[in-house]
Amino acid sequence: MDAIFELGQINQVAKLLWKEGKQNKIWAFHAPMGAGKTTFIHALCELLGVKDSISSPTFAIINEYQSPFSGSIFHMDWYRLKDEEEAIQAGIEDALFSKNLCFIEWPEKAASLLPDDVFNVHIELLDANTRRLYTVEQR
Repeated sequence: MDAIFELGQINQVAKLLWKEGKQNKIWAFHAPMGAGKTTFIHALCELLGVKDSISSPTFAIINEYQSPFSGSIFHMDWYRLKDEEEAIQAGIEDALFSKNLCFIEWPEKAASLLPDDVFNVHIELLDANTRRLYTVEQR
């Protein structure tokens, strides 16, 4: 998938992205600060029927949401991790290998912990209201 969209179209783009990547359990969101990783994950969670409060797990590192369609969803923000040891202590491996859906912000902070079959979502900031989203599926 490769799409340029305005922020007001995020829900439509989330539907298209889910259609493309729903067979993957681990989604890694690559984007600079302020590009909309959390906002996009919020749109995906709403699409999946999550009723929990959806927010960035910047300090908690992992938030768990419940979806009537997908079961448990782990939303992780690895921005504050110092190293992979801290990631392991935070329980990231348990979430990654739980067979539940995982949405990860800042995956490059502990990239070696990611399994091979990651669905990589890249978001580029084009201007204050426009983003480019493209995907790379690893196998």
